[in-house]
Amino acid sequence: MLFFKRSAEPRHSDWQESLQLSQWLGQAPGGSPEPPELSQAPLLDPTRAFDVCHVGLVLRAVLGVQLLLALGCALVARDAEQWLALTANGTVVTMFAVLSWLLAVCAAKRLWPRLPEPAQWGALMGLGALGALLGFGLLSLTSEELPGAWRIFSVAACGASGAAGLLAWLKLREHSQRPADALAQLVELQSRIRPHFLFNTLNSAIALVQVDPARAESVLEDLAELFRVALADAGASVTLAEEVELARRYLAIEQIRFGPRLRIVWQLDPEAGTARVPPLLLQPLVENAVRHGVEPNDAGGELEVSTLRRGAEVEIRIANTVGAPARTAGHGLALRNVRQRLRLMHDVAARFDIESTERRFSLRILVPS
Repeated sequence: MLFFKRSAEPRHSDWQESLQLSQWLGQAPGGSPEPPELSQAPLLDPTRAFDVCHVGLVLRAVLGVQLLLALGCALVARDAEQWLALTANGTVVTMFAVLSWLLAVCAAKRLWPRLPEPAQWGALMGLGALGALLGFGLLSLTSEELPGAWRIFSVAACGASGAAGLLAWLKLREHSQRPADALAQLVELQSRIRPHFLFNTLNSAIALVQVDPARAESVLEDLAELFRVALADAGASVTLAEEVELARRYLAIEQIRFGPRLRIVWQLDPEAGTARVPPLLLQPLVENAVRHGVEPNDAGGELEVSTLRRGAEVEIRIANTVGAPARTAGHGLALRNVRQRLRLMHDVAARFDIESTERRFSLRILVPS
């Protein structure tokens, strides 16, 4: 449990967070309060359209360009042998051009959004033409015949056209993700700390004030930290270590309510703590585990949280025992929310698997380390 030193005078940011929280809970004047993320929903990261530093995007771009190359060669080839020769030679040029273009876009992904729209298209099409010319130059090293000016111009034009096609695809992909991102933020709000949890926590703190003031203070500090994260910008990523600490605070509060009925097992790999994950990833999952695996059962239940780094991946496991059915049926919002935000952040590099039996519910998350 962490304790924080309190300053003599409240900071301006602390006052703002307190006012924001009180307005969310309907305790401050000013009309009908709205959750901060609904009234001031953050826009998509402007660099997202140019964030091509993902294996899934690279594979799609490479396969798409290769498919177009194969179709184009099939239109001009006289027979299968010539088609194979044209495709092989074209692959040298296209692979160099596509991979160098993606590398340049990824390396300068924070620069491109600062340029006006026409400048983005012009610069990136120019990069595509340059990459195609360099790839064609590598291919020409194996030939004694010097290419003509028309062939060089054709290669540059194809490179620029390919870059324009890739840029159009990236912008279309980013535009199509906006509704999904907005929905993910809305579902995230629905799966965040619920009012009944706040009510139970405050009652627990009130009961502890007389018998154990230090513990009551600790409970309120944990609650304040949970709401500080809940009210923060949901667009940024956090480390897995920070998420684990937040889950610890949540479970420490629930431990006061359930006592020995809530049995928690932690198996944490320190090397896994640096992995980047969406904020509030673990809290809704452990909340689900408590709600469905511990609360309905008179004997309580066991909750296990483990992390493990395996090479370039980090594995997160959350498992709980299953007994009586929950008093209130769930809607799967938290699980859908986690899966959606993982896909938006890590694309195909993240995995989310669920294993369910009569006595145990387990989920596994894999993210890049």
